[in-house]
Amino acid sequence: MSEKKMPSSRRHYLKSLMLSIAKGLLEEEAKENEQERIRWMEENCPPLSLPVGTQQLMEFLKELHHKIDVIDEERYDLENKVNKSTKEIEDLNIKVIDLKGKFKKPTLRKVRMSADAMLQALLGSKHKVSMDLRANLKQVKKEVKEEDKELRNVGDWRQNIEDKSGMDGRKKMFESES
Repeated sequence: MSEKKMPSSRRHYLKSLMLSIAKGLLEEEAKENEQERIRWMEENCPPLSLPVGTQQLMEFLKELHHKIDVIDEERYDLENKVNKSTKEIEDLNIKVIDLKGKFKKPTLRKVRMSADAMLQALLGSKHKVSMDLRANLKQVKKEVKEEDKELRNVGDWRQNIEDKSGMDGRKKMFESES
């Protein structure tokens, strides 16, 4: 027996209930993120008090530059760690695929291409190569044999029959054979 289907009104009610719960959770998460950001800013960014004198201002700027350099070094180190870990993940994924040993071979389609189009696809559009295969062939002169010429110059077949008909024709046939 097949399972009984849920009525559409019940399905829509459950869907709207799930969406309202998810909306409430998202709002709570957004509030928590905002509070976390405010707390972090209070801890790491004290309120800015600009010095009055030029000497104090110079010291403040030097301190600010030093903090910027420290943060840049941390950012650079973290970026290198992330790049290294992503490369390791890619290598491990390749090893997993190799260990599985199941490679899906794509179905190949028959493609009709001329030699020029194939060369252009291989070499790219920079190289315009036209391949004229007949240009490299040798020129061969055809020699016509004499026997072939005689066979071609048979003439009209009716004339040949008229010559051989009658006594004169038979006499000529015997004379030509001897």
